[in-house]
Amino acid sequence: MPDHMHLLIELGNENLALFVGRCKAQMTNAVNKLSGGSGAIWSKAYHDHALRDDQDMLVIARYIIYNPVRAGLVARPGDYPYWNAVWL
Repeated sequence: MPDHMHLLIELGNENLALFVGRCKAQMTNAVNKLSGGSGAIWSKAYHDHALRDDQDMLVIARYIIYNPVRAGLVARPGDYPYWNAVWL
């Protein structure tokens, strides 16, 4: 999505705040390098949702991959260049 990102991850022992911070930092560095810009590109906040079982995961995964379709960016999820859900 051009203005936000959805991730479906399994953290294990990883700290969520540290993981999100690293992701944002790496993407910010890459965008700034490509654009010649500098500074933050993300808001400080983020929203998380803990999944309780496999059924929840399938519902959320489908929501995520259909987000570009609902936004009118593509006709089918596979047409969106940044999707990756090989396990669905």
